[in-house]
Amino acid sequence: MNNPDPDAPVFAIAIAAELTGMHPQTLRQYDRIGLVVPGRTRGGSRRYSVRNVEQLREVAQMSAEGMSLPAIARLLELENEVRRLRRHVSELEGELRAERSNRPGVRVFAAGATGQVIPVGHGRRIRRSTDIVLWRPRIISDDAGQ
Repeated sequence: MNNPDPDAPVFAIAIAAELTGMHPQTLRQYDRIGLVVPGRTRGGSRRYSVRNVEQLREVAQMSAEGMSLPAIARLLELENEVRRLRRHVSELEGELRAERSNRPGVRVFAAGATGQVIPVGHGRRIRRSTDIVLWRPRIISDDAGQ
């Protein structure tokens, strides 16, 4: 496996502490306050991921630069949210690409009488008795309002 999952919980606390240059008790404290929360085994042992180790290194650096633990916690929370949102956007883009490939040439849609979305292909006429035509921009001349 060339690219292991960066969120896979693989390191025991002693290894994570060694990788970050921190004391295991510091890692336990960060877990208790929710700063860097590792995964857990069925038996309850902490298991740190590569991402957790990176976060611990960031925490150490920011703390050394004078940042408070609550500020660091907020920053990590925002980074996690950005990562989650990027993953969601990527999934939505994939769905959109798949949908577009299933409907080549379709760029206009109409709403049916029961609310269903109807793709309208190029050159297709819409039955006005059963379908609602989408909004079309109206061109307003400069002197229309005078």
